[in-house]
Amino acid sequence: MNMNYLTSIKTAIIIFPIISFFFTVPYILHNYHKYGSINPFRTLIIYSFILYMITIYFLVILPLPNKSEVVEKANMVRLIPFEFIKDIIRETSFEIGNPNTYLKALTEPCFYTVIFNLFMTIPFGMYMRYYFKCNLKKTIVLSLLLSLFFEVTQASGLYFIYPYPYRVFDVDDLIINTLGGTIGYALMGTINAFLPSREEIDEHSIEAGVVVSGLRRTTIFILDCFLFAIFTMILRIIVNIKYLSLISFALYFIIYPYFKNGQTIGSRFLNVRLGFQKHRLISMVLRSIFLAFYYLGSVYMIFTIDLFIVAKLNLGANINLLLFTLSLCGILIFYLLNIFALIKDKKIYYDNFFHVKYISTIRKENNGNEN
Repeated sequence: MNMNYLTSIKTAIIIFPIISFFFTVPYILHNYHKYGSINPFRTLIIYSFILYMITIYFLVILPLPNKSEVVEKANMVRLIPFEFIKDIIRETSFEIGNPNTYLKALTEPCFYTVIFNLFMTIPFGMYMRYYFKCNLKKTIVLSLLLSLFFEVTQASGLYFIYPYPYRVFDVDDLIINTLGGTIGYALMGTINAFLPSREEIDEHSIEAGVVVSGLRRTTIFILDCFLFAIFTMILRIIVNIKYLSLISFALYFIIYPYFKNGQTIGSRFLNVRLGFQKHRLISMVLRSIFLAFYYLGSVYMIFTIDLFIVAKLNLGANINLLLFTLSLCGILIFYLLNIFALIKDKKIYYDNFFHVKYISTIRKENNGNEN
């Protein structure tokens, strides 16, 4: 394989975890909102598709030349279709009447570039048909648009970062890439029989979403903390009164859920409500106060003690740094232990104390399915 191709693939593999990191949170929120669970097979499909798209993008733009090497050249746009056939006949050892030349021709750039362009978009057509449920016409159009995006990227000098194009805009690439997507669509018609359908994946996801998992509960907690912080900042901009944080806390975690059948804004988005078996309002208030002290107050207390020790005792910079580091590690371990407990048992010890259950609303709430 051409070393440029290997470099592009290696670069895509390196960049993939970074892009996946920023994609993961929206992906989790979307799945919990729509299905109530995260399906492993769906996750494999989506993330493999991301890796695939990153890879073919880097195959198009890499290697990047130095700006000084990019000068204005003639013939950087080829608009006559099927010129690649003439190029193969003219520039390779391929002879249609001589089978002995076939294998050698495959190793020559003019030939394997065409083959590579064809194979590059075959997976795209497969993804479009299998997961994104596109028909043949839509797959052809999307394959063409993807190829056009790549060609424009090249023709614009990587979005005008370079003063001139450093690769040729070739209409043959549009044809070959679109053909590749079409072939992928056709191939997927055979493979489909051996894979669960998109509808089956969705159904299994919704069935799993009837039970509120520990990760889903953790996601709700993090989302609610984030939304609560934004809500408090907005209130602070609008009004500046005493005990604003306490008022904001009561509004977000007690009053709103009380009138919304046990749902905060975050849990409502993720299709979960709290079901209290007795003394609903009292249990809701006490539980909210307990969780605030348990998860947030404990962190505040630890750092307050750290600051007091640093201010009152002259222990030196190294000891202070060690103390701060140990505190962070202790807080991290505390949160991880609680998360692991939730993931393992889908509940935690204080659920029984407050007589509360997390109930999925991904289906009709009266279906009687509770965790």
